[in-house]
Amino acid sequence: MNPADEMLDIVDEHDRVVARVARGEAYARGLRHRCVFIQARDREGRIFVHRRTAAKLVFPSLYDMFVGGVVGAGESYDDAALREAEEELGVSGLPRPEPLFKFLYDDGAGRSWWSAVYRVRCDLPVHPQVEEVAWHGFLPEDEVERRLTDWAWVPDGLAAYERLKAYRSMG
Repeated sequence: MNPADEMLDIVDEHDRVVARVARGEAYARGLRHRCVFIQARDREGRIFVHRRTAAKLVFPSLYDMFVGGVVGAGESYDDAALREAEEELGVSGLPRPEPLFKFLYDDGAGRSWWSAVYRVRCDLPVHPQVEEVAWHGFLPEDEVERRLTDWAWVPDGLAAYERLKAYRSMG
């Protein structure tokens, strides 16, 4: 199936479902939907980082420190987090990602989605989808921090990363 044809739940500012449309239409009309962001770390605590392919519908060729994606129509955040993490890392048998918090991402330019942030430990060898991931690696957190100003990152991932750092400092 073409990703643009995937059905998404459209939600309001309180994350209540108000409609159901195809992903392509949701993106074209700037309709608020649901996404999951999963920070995957290996046994050494390094963060999985990747560069998206040029063919991606949103934020092509940018770097991301999360795996994840849209929540399908009728799908729970938790189920989407496991599905997306396994798909993007190219693994099966991943432990269920741990939910941390949700926030409303809004770039002020028509891109807005409810964003559920998770973490998971991945001890399995990763095999990311070549259609989705142009480059990948597990990087120490201090290197990710150094690269924040050097590399072009997806803006929603940066927003989630900043919120995750604040969340960890509170807890």
